[in-house]
Amino acid sequence: MELIRKGYTAHMVLLATLMASTFGFSQTGDNSDLQSWNTLGLEYEPNKKWSFGLEQQLRLDENMSEISEYFTQLETKYAITKKFDIGLGLRYIRENDNEGDVQGYENHFRFNVDASYKHKINNLELKYRLRYQNKNELGISTSEGDYAKQYLRLKAAVEYDFDKWKLDPKFSAEIFNRFKNGDVDQYNKYRLTFGTDYKIKNFAKLGVQYRYEKGINVDMPQTTHIIGLKYTYTIKNKKK
Repeated sequence: MELIRKGYTAHMVLLATLMASTFGFSQTGDNSDLQSWNTLGLEYEPNKKWSFGLEQQLRLDENMSEISEYFTQLETKYAITKKFDIGLGLRYIRENDNEGDVQGYENHFRFNVDASYKHKINNLELKYRLRYQNKNELGISTSEGDYAKQYLRLKAAVEYDFDKWKLDPKFSAEIFNRFKNGDVDQYNKYRLTFGTDYKIKNFAKLGVQYRYEKGINVDMPQTTHIIGLKYTYTIKNKKK
């Protein structure tokens, strides 16, 4: 157990060092942007096995001066065991296309399938998620140049539970592996996220996060700094 703990500690130090090297909001270069992602969420937990969620999110880009997109998302999770669960998410997106000759809002649909695992080492909780994601524009056929954007996403997260402290820190690292012509192509971006949640009694929480996202394996990688705010209200089935 001590060896495992040291391994995770070294892993977190490496991730923290990588995040510290990129953390900041300096917009050096033309291919960098500061965005804002703001979310309202509702969760329903009828029992210990099932949970359902509804989210509405607004995203701003161009240094938070323009609407990038807004979407509605439905999701559900099923706990196979206390540590392992599977999930499904459906998202309807209104995406703002402000480039090219034809501009305006486009309709997109995205779905994802998740497999997640979590466990604890003392006050440290570790989570891992594998996600398959598929997104395409509605009303446009493949003959018109629309092909589904598909990804495999691998995410690792850690949260430390401080005694008598409501703002427990969370950190995650995620990498995106895209599909091309039906096959896994290459990693094309990664995300580093640091945040915390403030629980409001037993029914709601307010979350804040900073996210660093950068493209890889391209000539001019896009760098994005993201500030996120999220309010979630939870409804639990009362036991009789």
